[in-house]
Formats: sequence, C-alpha cells, structure tokens
Amino acid sequence: MDDSSNLTPGESARQRFPIFQNRVYLNSCSQGALSDSVRAAYESYLSGLESEGSQWDYWVSCTEQARRSFAAVLHADPDSVAVTTSASAGATAVASAFDFAGRGKVVTTSLEFPTIGQIWHAQERRGAKIVHVPAAADNTLSVDSLAAAVDEQTAIVSITHVCYQNGSRLDIDAITKLAHDNGALVLLDSYQAAGAVPIDVEGSAVDFVVGGALKYLLGSPGVGYLYANPHTTGHLVPTTTGWFADEDVHAMAIDRYRPSRDARRFESGTPPIPPIFAAVAGIELLLEIGIERTAEHVRQLNDWLIDEVVAMGGSVATPTDPARRGPMIAVRALDADQLVGRLAERGIVTSARAGNLRISPHCYNTAEDIEQLLVALRAHRALLN
Repeated sequence: MDDSSNLTPGESARQRFPIFQNRVYLNSCSQGALSDSVRAAYESYLSGLESEGSQWDYWVSCTEQARRSFAAVLHADPDSVAVTTSASAGATAVASAFDFAGRGKVVTTSLEFPTIGQIWHAQERRGAKIVHVPAAADNTLSVDSLAAAVDEQTAIVSITHVCYQNGSRLDIDAITKLAHDNGALVLLDSYQAAGAVPIDVEGSAVDFVVGGALKYLLGSPGVGYLYANPHTTGHLVPTTTGWFADEDVHAMAIDRYRPSRDARRFESGTPPIPPIFAAVAGIELLLEIGIERTAEHVRQLNDWLIDEVVAMGGSVATPTDPARRGPMIAVRALDADQLVGRLAERGIVTSARAGNLRISPHCYNTAEDIEQLLVALRAHRALLN
C-alpha cells in the first residue's frame, strides 16, 4: 500500500529528479532541477519532429495546454494568460501599451530584477518618468515608503513579488490597493515566487503578473507568461506584437492590426515550442506535488536554516518573518563567490548575488539536504559575514 501521503514533499518527489543521486541541489532560484517528466517531454518533442516533421496543430494545442497550466498556478482564467518567451517579453509588451503623455510616472523599487528597471527606463524616450523607491536597511519595503511616491500622475507601480537578491517578499495586496486608490495599475514580477508561493490572481486585484517556467515551476528557459486582469487592463493594447497576438492567427492578414481581445494580444511571434513541452510537464508535476504543500515544506526548512546560520554566528539578508520572505534565503558572506565554489566542492549547488549566498530549497529537498549544507557552512564559517 502506498503511504506517500505521510511523506514530506522532498521525500515523495525526490526520486523524480536524478540530480540528487550525486548533488545536493539548493539553487531553484536560478533553475529548477530537471525531472524525469521534463526530460521525457523534450524527448517527445524531438521524436515527433524526427518522425512527423511539422506538427503545427499539435504544437499549437500544446501552447494552449501551457496557457491552462500557467493559469492553474495563478488561479486565473486561461483567457487572461498570454504565453510569452520570457518575463521580459511580457513586461515589454505591457510597457508598449501605455501612453505616457498624460500619466507619465512609473514607480518601481530597488528590489527589482534588472530587466524590469531596464524596460521601464527604455520608456523614458516615450515620456515616462521612472521613480525608484529604496528598500529599508533590513531589505523590507513598506507600503508607506511607496505611498510617498505614488500619486495621481502615476501610470503603473511595478514591483517584484520576491527579490532575487535577498528573498524579501512584498505585501502585494496592500501595494495594489495603494496603486488603485491613486488610479494606477500594478505589474507584479512573480518569477521568484510562482511555484513555491501560492498565488491567486482572481482573489486579488493585481493587474499584470509576469514570470517564467525555469525556476520553481520546474521547466526550462525560453517560455514565460503574462497575466492581464480582464477587468482593469482591457483598454491597453500593446504596440509590441506579432502574428500570434492577432484576433485570428489563421487570417494571415498583413494590411491591418487587429489584436486579440483577451490576453493573447500581448503575445508575439511563433511560440517557443520545445520549452513549452517542458513547462507543461514541469507544472503538471508541481501541481501533483502541491504548491501549498511545497510552500509549507520550504518554510519549515528555511526556518531551521535561518536559526542554525544565526547560531553559528552568521547573518541573513532575508527578512526572518515568514510573511516577508520568499522561498530563497540569502546568507551574508565575505566572499559569496568563493563560498559557492567551496560548497560545490562538497557537491552542494547554490548561487551568489549582491554579496549573498543564495539557498533555495524546493519541493524535492529534505532535511538531510539542509543538514549537509549546515555542516559545510560550519566548515567554512570564516567566509560568512
């Protein structure tokens, strides 16, 4: 009799990820571990390409399955989700839809991934004024600090869900209310959250959400998503477009621009078919394991990790309050790159950003993984800040 219901996600899911045969993988904030189902999905694509050649009808149906899969993660209607090549592609399409001649201010934060700031600053040529709100010394960002920047001239507030450098997590509902009270929209970058933090866009009022499949959604690079709230964003039509954004892809029209009326209007050219196969397989596996279950499992692992790092005299850049942090923990280091290398010598995979060691457990990690990491950190205590 299968008694897997009594196992932690790490214990029940681990066998699906071959890397754990020879590595302790704690780098999901960079790339999710490869599962057997994602490898099989790529093999399925290649087999079909080899035996049948062009399978466009089937490939388009896979794109629609990816749309439904992303929608399941976000708790959204599939028609409100665009399948993109990256979070950058989705955010760029959104930015292209704004006319900055009236409301010209874009409010963002110091916690963003570079692509977000770069995309908004590119709009300065079109009249946008970009305001960056700095985080506090503890890497939290209060609604009050944003409130000082958001006003009736603000077109959009662009925020990260979880900061890629330090794991800080923002109060999305409160920030969305602040923006809407001032007549502004909200774009949420959920790349460091989706798959390890439950997200319910229909239960919130957020306007746009962008992200991709390669991290906690267990897919690979090359495919992303954009959620567009149909109740608040229907008036925005992008000028960055492509033939899959048309209201009728099969019309093949070259004499007009007639975008889809749903979120597909934010799509572009030919869908990225191979990573779409991987995304569907990864998300289906993750949903089988359970996002809510994964989030609680990761919280428990990270609670323990933080306590032990502090006990050995180290410090974390991530807020310790679970409500203010995401699935990744950033440990301060004197030389983060060297520490990543030392851990790699012990078969432990992590990454570094902004002088911090990034540790990101996911559904497949166990307490034994954290214990091996802690043993290694104690051995290299001199590299901790």
